[in-house]
Amino acid sequence: MAERWRVAVADTTVAAAEIDAVSRVLSARWLSAGETTRAFEREFARALGVPDAVAVSSGTAALHLAVLALDIGPGDEVVMPSLSFVAAAEVTALLGAVPVFADVRSEQDLTIDPDDVSRLLTSRTRAVVAMHYSGFPADLARLRALTDEHGLALIEDAAHAPVVRAGSRMAGTVGDLGCFSFHPAKNITTGEGGMVVGTDADRLDRVRAMRSHCVARTGGIGYDVTGVGLNYRPTEVSSALGRVQLGRLAEDRARRGAVRATYEEMLRDVPGVVVPFAEHTGDSAHHLFAVLVPARLRDELCRRLAAEGIQTTMHYPPTHRFSFYRTAYPGAHRPLPVTERVAARLVSLPMHARMSTGDAAFVARAVRSVLDPRAAHRPRRVPG
Repeated sequence: MAERWRVAVADTTVAAAEIDAVSRVLSARWLSAGETTRAFEREFARALGVPDAVAVSSGTAALHLAVLALDIGPGDEVVMPSLSFVAAAEVTALLGAVPVFADVRSEQDLTIDPDDVSRLLTSRTRAVVAMHYSGFPADLARLRALTDEHGLALIEDAAHAPVVRAGSRMAGTVGDLGCFSFHPAKNITTGEGGMVVGTDADRLDRVRAMRSHCVARTGGIGYDVTGVGLNYRPTEVSSALGRVQLGRLAEDRARRGAVRATYEEMLRDVPGVVVPFAEHTGDSAHHLFAVLVPARLRDELCRRLAAEGIQTTMHYPPTHRFSFYRTAYPGAHRPLPVTERVAARLVSLPMHARMSTGDAAFVARAVRSVLDPRAAHRPRRVPG
């Protein structure tokens, strides 16, 4: 897909090292979760400073296993941001529980608002989902204090934030369970894949059992089934990719950081443009580069950028607006004023580790040419 665009919105850094790692797995002829997967789990856990991790087949599988392991079921409520991918809401709905949508903090901080979460808690609330938008950690200190005070679970949707420091801990390790995605658009990709982390060994053992039908070996030729599970195992091929990608993560992040710095510098004075997290001083994965532009010009901007070979998208259409959630959950009609304002203006510009700062400058000039009446020249590609 990236070849269609001069600057794609996302791309992978898969290269010769990943091809070699996959070839070794194929030569060994064991393709389902095995020794390579176990090595990937240990390496990922070590990077996060936790005792263990469980690799799964997708980020959605990670979230599904998390809510299952926390015994969330019919009638329970799970508070989550609407400004997120639909996965957390859908795994909640699949269990007969109720997704309750919270607002984000501000145009500058697109993570879940702890004050709004506090207003939404009821006697039926069982968990809160914190999503680290664009790789910038949510306010985990306040969310953890809030969930502890009310006896609730905290699930971290850390799909955007692999190996990102959040205070004294790593994103994904503050909550009861942390869920990661290795989709092709993510900072680490395994094609499709995910990971669940946690510090409660018994709960993590339950996740590991449920990812493989809760099958337990009995010592003979048969086996027992100790609970209800699913087939959410990863493959050895995906785990081989993940090990190489994890080893390259710091290098890729530095490239993403340089791209973000170029964007921020060149877009800071464009009329009507807001760059979320521009004032953030902590760690970030630099997963996305989402900007807010004047709502009346957003569609025109995307069309003009496409004509220049620049791909754009939106992260994300708010979940509470989707027809299923509007129909199935009356509470989804609750106003989310910040999310609504942001959604009307939100555009994701290209951001990935194959980009150069010259690519970012080319995109930024193209944005300026549409939004800034002072721009006198059409964008010109800068080598780099």
